[in-house]
Amino acid sequence: MTRQMKLGAFLWATGHHIAAWRHPKAHVTAGIDIDHHIRLARTAEAAKFDMVFCEDAAGLREANVGIASQTSRSIGFEPISLLSALAVQTSRIGLVSTASTSYNEPYGLARTFLSLDHLSGGRAGWNLVTSASPIEAANFGATGLKPHADRYERAREFAEVVSGLWQGSGFHCHNGQSFSVRDPLDLPRSPQGAPVMVQAGASDVGRDLAARTADVVFTAAQTLEEAKAFYDDLKGRMAAYGREPDDIKIMPGVSPVVAETEAEAREKQEELQALIPDDVGVALLSSYLSISDLGSYPIDGPMPELPETEGMKSRQALVIEQSRRDGLSIRQLARHFAGARGHWRIVGTPAQIADELQARFEGGGADGFNVMPSYFPGELDAFATLVVPELQRRGLIRREYEGSTLRDHLGLKRPA
Repeated sequence: MTRQMKLGAFLWATGHHIAAWRHPKAHVTAGIDIDHHIRLARTAEAAKFDMVFCEDAAGLREANVGIASQTSRSIGFEPISLLSALAVQTSRIGLVSTASTSYNEPYGLARTFLSLDHLSGGRAGWNLVTSASPIEAANFGATGLKPHADRYERAREFAEVVSGLWQGSGFHCHNGQSFSVRDPLDLPRSPQGAPVMVQAGASDVGRDLAARTADVVFTAAQTLEEAKAFYDDLKGRMAAYGREPDDIKIMPGVSPVVAETEAEAREKQEELQALIPDDVGVALLSSYLSISDLGSYPIDGPMPELPETEGMKSRQALVIEQSRRDGLSIRQLARHFAGARGHWRIVGTPAQIADELQARFEGGGADGFNVMPSYFPGELDAFATLVVPELQRRGLIRREYEGSTLRDHLGLKRPA
């Protein structure tokens, strides 16, 4: 079988556009409507997506609750509970959730994800994050956000312990710098060997951790050149850990807006952009850049020089690079960023969207894509009914599932 692109459906309450909840066709109470999530998962499964993915943060997404930026999307189910419900309402699609190495312990997390894996018949995956928000840190009695290097050192050992626990009866005691674990898990080994390990860190230390332990990597890239540079760098690091390049599937985020004609697609995009108040866009941008005073600069002026933070270093670098490359003012950058939080956006017809995805896939920038619909359910429905048939016609994605587990879908080896 020829190489085919992998697809994830990134579920996020009302949608990925910051103003999605204001769209007249959005489902405003999506975050707490289980029937809504079941519908989305079944839509993705019918379109033969590899997985659905749930992001998570252990706290509100915006410190200033008076600004309806990310706070409007902080209402939602704890994702493992949600995916457990979706496991019995679907039969083939993978179920992936975020969980932080900073605010969990390896034994409990390994047990939870292995339980989900058994409940779903081998369809679970864990998206490892180190967490970069001081708001989350404050909810766990911490003195503040730990330094970036310290978070990743803990994450490296955390992943090692979890992988050992998932090996089942062969696991031996672990006594390390951060963790001490005595017993094996009280569950048999996973139907797929081990739940799939997903990561999204793009800093240098994040790439090394992914090269060592990840099965799937989510990333953000605006251009093919950026995507290819990340792809080549990460795949090139894997030999040092005794791994083959195809042992990791790299899936950049993409936020498509699709319609039968380009004019209709552009109109849909402009309607969404018109729903963003400037203060909301700037607040969101400030949050992701981990700075507090961006609103004090002239909104139609250039981005100021910013110091490096202990937050999401790779996302900060990507956004600043885009502002310099495209000559964007703070207002322009904030409005652009608010559409997909720095991820790639495509607006056009099904053929145009498929052309762009195919070029990046065949050009060495991706093994697939994590699809981020602007609002739910409309844009997921549009992608499934318009773009998926075009990709299938070109032989770029499956028409039927080849196996029953998430590793089967992704073409990943079963761990020894």
